[in-house]
Amino acid sequence: MSNSMSAKTSVLVVGGGPVGLALAGDLGWRGIDCRLIERGDGRVSQPKMDMVGIRSMEFCRRWGIVPWVEAAGYNRDYPQDCAWVTDLNGYAFGREVFPSPRAEKPPVHSPQKRERCPQNFFDPVLKRFASSHPTVSLSYDTELVAFEDLGDAVEVQLRNTRTGDIEPFTADYVVGCDGGASTVRHALGIEMEGEPVLTHTTNVIFRCEGLEKLHKMEPAYRYIFIGPEGTWATLVAINGRDEWRFSLVGDSQKRTLTEEEARAAIVRAVGRPFAFEVLSMLPWVRRQLVAKEYGKGRVFIAGDAAHLTSPTGGFGMNTGILDVVNLSWKLAAMVEGWGGANLLPTYECEQFPVAVRNVGESSENLRRMLSPRVLRPDPAVFDTDAPDMEAARREYGQRYTEMMRREWFSIGVHLGYVYEGSPIVIPDGTPRPPLQVSSYTPTARPGSRAPHVWLEEGKSILDLFGRGFVLLRFGPNAPDAAPLEEAATAAGLPLQRIDIASEEAARLYERCLVLVRPDGQVAWRGDALPNDCFHLVDRIRGATNEPLPEKSNVAVLAEA
Repeated sequence: MSNSMSAKTSVLVVGGGPVGLALAGDLGWRGIDCRLIERGDGRVSQPKMDMVGIRSMEFCRRWGIVPWVEAAGYNRDYPQDCAWVTDLNGYAFGREVFPSPRAEKPPVHSPQKRERCPQNFFDPVLKRFASSHPTVSLSYDTELVAFEDLGDAVEVQLRNTRTGDIEPFTADYVVGCDGGASTVRHALGIEMEGEPVLTHTTNVIFRCEGLEKLHKMEPAYRYIFIGPEGTWATLVAINGRDEWRFSLVGDSQKRTLTEEEARAAIVRAVGRPFAFEVLSMLPWVRRQLVAKEYGKGRVFIAGDAAHLTSPTGGFGMNTGILDVVNLSWKLAAMVEGWGGANLLPTYECEQFPVAVRNVGESSENLRRMLSPRVLRPDPAVFDTDAPDMEAARREYGQRYTEMMRREWFSIGVHLGYVYEGSPIVIPDGTPRPPLQVSSYTPTARPGSRAPHVWLEEGKSILDLFGRGFVLLRFGPNAPDAAPLEEAATAAGLPLQRIDIASEEAARLYERCLVLVRPDGQVAWRGDALPNDCFHLVDRIRGATNEPLPEKSNVAVLAEA
């Protein structure tokens, strides 16, 4: 494959879902030339995600698009409760009460909170963000046909899906954000490990005005339906108004539903006949898979192309956003010339363990959600004419409610990930803190997310991070940073020194000097500069030959 006259870009992003759009947007935000291609037209008929996690919202804050997310279209006054019921006109086993998106407050550990923004709203926000940068171009109705890594560039063949025209193209790097059936991953010959089938599921998007008036339950963002056979379906509010996603959760056996069967299942869930419009149907498979490799040479994969997970917990897309924020600054470093030869391999060694943990946690959430299939209650619990079963219903509901809390409260997963053993993170000798799920203990230990603290009203310390490296100096007696600044300048590494007067921040960060990477993770900290600042700079930019940590696809789950 060769065409010396082909057009060229620094990074070609394959796939225009939220992960691909976030990568294009972040690259553009960094001033990197980038082209995104998407085989479809960009419209979302089946929103596959609906929660933008707290870390992803911190990135949206960095990009300046939080108001866009909040105004994207979801009814911000709609309750976000989760309830488990026999049907909407039947018995309620339990409920976890959450405030509406407008009423919910950020937790103490972040300047942001999660946002309810399904994919049909979030994709247009990210598209607007990516398009706002002059260095980014978006090409819809365009698919990747083939590519060849030449060592110093990647030659690709693109095809216009409307006209069939073939376009030769050249990129310095290619990133496949093209979903679970990734063309890029298959072309690279990368296999995935894990469970290929957890359940077969069918999603039905339907419209019904005033559904809340047709049943006796309090409004909720998500309902889980439990019958004599166990957990069999869920219902999610897609816009908090009139659109809903009904998911009929099957088992490991594939089955194709007709629209008539899907309609009957929806009527069963509501508990009475009613009029509604089916907008789309999508059969899909819940999987627990992580790619064995995250790329080869100049070609990488991210998002669902690299890991497939059950949506239970909301980790899928949010892990993908974390992928591309990790990868983007490293690609920028290579394009700008200050990245070392061993920088890009750290993308896999840092993000692979995160995916393994998150995919495993999601599967455990699914197991808990489906536990009524195994631990079935007395069938009389579902008999409305058996009032003597009220105590049994209540006890069963309490047990299920307690068990499901781990899925609803997972801040430790979203904020507590650590790039342990990364060759571009310099350990300080402190022990790794235990994994957490429902709680989060902030730490500035190297490899961790630099923790949030308010510096003044409306200004988080997180607002200082993103463009390049940031050296934080705490207190009036912090060492002179000039040697490190000189070493950074010599290597071309972008570094900004910022003096922090806040005593609260100093206590939280624990050292006089803390070096934060462009993605907001701590690279190094100490009370004095190292003897060789040039070596420190070379290490954090991937210009030394540090060994990569051993990989394991065994998910290590936290106790709580």
